[in-house]
Amino acid sequence: MNPLTVEWVDKAEGDFTTALRELRARKSPNYDAACFHAQQCVEKYLKGRLQEAGISFSKTHNLTFLLDLLLPVEPNYDIFRQKLLALTAFAVAYRYPGASADKDTARQALKFCKEVRQ
Repeated sequence: MNPLTVEWVDKAEGDFTTALRELRARKSPNYDAACFHAQQCVEKYLKGRLQEAGISFSKTHNLTFLLDLLLPVEPNYDIFRQKLLALTAFAVAYRYPGASADKDTARQALKFCKEVRQ
């Protein structure tokens, strides 16, 4: 694995740890943050795989866009399309006033993240 790919993976794992910690917090859990970091984890894993394959990508939070770039080298990743579509919304959905995630939403985000992360 090239050094930049390792950095992407390390950043992804940091987001995964944060998402998990917020979901599991007994005092003042931040479910919005859990959803955001679940999305960020998957985004960084996809970008790391693109980096490793030598495929250029732009700054984006759109996971299905990243998936489409990856399909020529990872055609089996298409099974994650619906999960990636759902996770993409978490990049911005709960970061601003007007909507908040609940525990069930955060659980679902982490579940999808874990499935893609494997």
